[in-house]
Amino acid sequence: MLRPRSLRPALAAAALALAGTATGLAVPPAPAAPLAAAPVATRAPAAAEAADAAPLGVTIESLTPGAIPRRGPIRVAGSVTNRSEETWSAIKLYPFLGSSPLTSTAELAAASEVPVDQEVGNRILEVSDVVDELAPGESAPFRLTLPASRVTVDAAGVYWFGVHALGESSAGRVDGADGKARTFLPLVPRSTRGEVPTTVVVPLRRSLARESDGSLADVGGWTRTLGPEGSLRSLVDLGASAGDHPVTWLVDPALVDAVRRLADGNPPRSLAPSDTADPVAPSDGIDGPDAAFSPGPSESDDGEGDGDDGDGESPEDGRDDGHEPTPEEQAAAEAASAWLGRLSQAMAGDEVLALPYGDLDVAGAVAADPDLLPRARTRSGESTGSWEVPTSPALGSPTGYLDPAVIRAVPPGETLLVTDRMLGEDAPGVATVAGRRLVVTSSGAAAGGPGPDDPLAAVALRQRVLAEAAVRLLSPGRKPLVVQLPTGWSPDSTSGFFDALDEDWVDLGTVADAADRTGTPVDLADLAYPERQSARRLDRETFETATGLIGAGQVLQHVLRDNTDVAGEVADEALGALSYSSRGRTTTTRLSLLGSRRWIDDKLDGVTIEAPRGVALSSADGRFAATVANALDQPVEVSIQAVTDDPAALSIEGPQTVEVGAGQRVSVLLDASTREPGVHKVRLVLTDQTEDPDDTHTPLGSSEEVSIRSIRASAVIWVILGAGALLLFSAIAVRLVRRLRRARREETTG
Repeated sequence: MLRPRSLRPALAAAALALAGTATGLAVPPAPAAPLAAAPVATRAPAAAEAADAAPLGVTIESLTPGAIPRRGPIRVAGSVTNRSEETWSAIKLYPFLGSSPLTSTAELAAASEVPVDQEVGNRILEVSDVVDELAPGESAPFRLTLPASRVTVDAAGVYWFGVHALGESSAGRVDGADGKARTFLPLVPRSTRGEVPTTVVVPLRRSLARESDGSLADVGGWTRTLGPEGSLRSLVDLGASAGDHPVTWLVDPALVDAVRRLADGNPPRSLAPSDTADPVAPSDGIDGPDAAFSPGPSESDDGEGDGDDGDGESPEDGRDDGHEPTPEEQAAAEAASAWLGRLSQAMAGDEVLALPYGDLDVAGAVAADPDLLPRARTRSGESTGSWEVPTSPALGSPTGYLDPAVIRAVPPGETLLVTDRMLGEDAPGVATVAGRRLVVTSSGAAAGGPGPDDPLAAVALRQRVLAEAAVRLLSPGRKPLVVQLPTGWSPDSTSGFFDALDEDWVDLGTVADAADRTGTPVDLADLAYPERQSARRLDRETFETATGLIGAGQVLQHVLRDNTDVAGEVADEALGALSYSSRGRTTTTRLSLLGSRRWIDDKLDGVTIEAPRGVALSSADGRFAATVANALDQPVEVSIQAVTDDPAALSIEGPQTVEVGAGQRVSVLLDASTREPGVHKVRLVLTDQTEDPDDTHTPLGSSEEVSIRSIRASAVIWVILGAGALLLFSAIAVRLVRRLRRARREETTG
């Protein structure tokens, strides 16, 4: 058990114990022990067993105000649940309050690890509520109002606060609490001056797994997370509940684009002609915050955007009605549309920080393919360009760790969010490293309450935020408190979260407000970056697989005559697969990327070339025909490249571009020119076509090998033929002369 700093709390405990014995009341526990600034302890297995063994579970669902008030009562409400297999009766619930304050971040961290079975406060017996009986599995509400007169502490700091449940079972009444809930309750005296700059960062990021046809996978999971009880919806509702209080959003633009795709029915990747109109552009007359995340397409104007499309193999393929959503997709579309509208309203007037597109694993990208980080950042800017709210670029991982190599790689003006665990004890609120400004987030505040109830319950996390702010108020400089809420956190309630933070000693602001403060210089080499973080980043093979998919998407777009979106759409899918959420499941990620690559290769295999196996030229030059067949439902443009064994002896020329309609075949005449007689091998390769003749053509997969025979005669043969002809005509002339002479002699003698 932790020891008090002086004998006064111990004497007070002894006096209360004697009073309790004399009156027959339950003996209150020893006072809360102040915690020294020591390394964070780990919760012992025995403590966890004690928490699990408690027959009554107590949950605090409401606590107002969030700090000990200067006047007026403290009201706490919640529920008590019978977790045992027998009935409990005469359950009394008492509030308890610690007697010694916690005054530092280190003490709060250590307090969060105090075993559940360790008493940390004095039970206030004058205030109680009663639950008559609870059968196994049953729950009942409770309410307690603690008058100001019963709050006897007055020193600045953070106090233990909670509720004890004491009941009777078949074994009767036993000593100690049969269930408890604990949290932190700060006290800031009236004489305290100043405020603590405090920022709450709401992260919106999620896995964006795809099917091989480009549609989003796990549609049911999307419906749940976007629905009223889901994590993404709860976080948006929490941000919306802030009202006029400033909030900072940390958003992956690819997530918003994915939700818009769901709202559109989750169509598969399309080969159909691109629609260049932007239905949510401001010029279309859509104004106000509701237009920011309209469930329309989000393609950019450069032909590389994410299209709203259908199935290229379907006869009724098209961007308007080619895909018929399933009932599951219709449910997801409704949840997505509602979420987009709620997000648009919630973000109005707030600070919005945009992550690299797809929530790129920047540590892995910098190590494996540095070009991907600027590409993801550019794509992020293109996507957010259609939003009705201004955004700023930012980097921040779900764990808060940023690789020092990443910090060196980003532009100096970009906002960088890092956990205080990278800067050791007494981390500054803002640090300057290698010319970059780091905004330091509180790992303690994001960890939530001390338990045994859910440490990430809304009240528990809110009270930890207030506690962290209160201890900063006691320290010199009053460094800002920036709290990045846990990724995937689903608050059980959003009511009163920001209202409770609105204390007169808490100055709610934005990340930009915190970043404006003078930063503490820190050497890059002094930043802590655990080896396990390096080990978890996505590997080079995954990045190579993704870049291969991006290249295949570009080839497919070069082949399609009227589609200018598919390359950008495929690139978006690849970036989304290279996210932090893919860490720890690289095999699944690579299989997904390879599935999309096979889908594209199957489409490219639908365009083929046919040619005769042998061609004979009667002279040095000649023509022969090849046929290009298109099995796709969209027109294509391709090129035919000839690869010969000896380019100096044989050249093949043909049209630079071959256009083939959907489901059609086109015959193409190729000109062959030989410089040497004999048989020559040539391979006709079908490739994509590029606008720049100097660009490299990429083979599509189909090719034909042709043997070309030249029968051109040599000069010697022509001499021999000429001599023979001369002899022939000479002989004919001699015979004619002799015949004429003979005829004349016969006439003379006759």
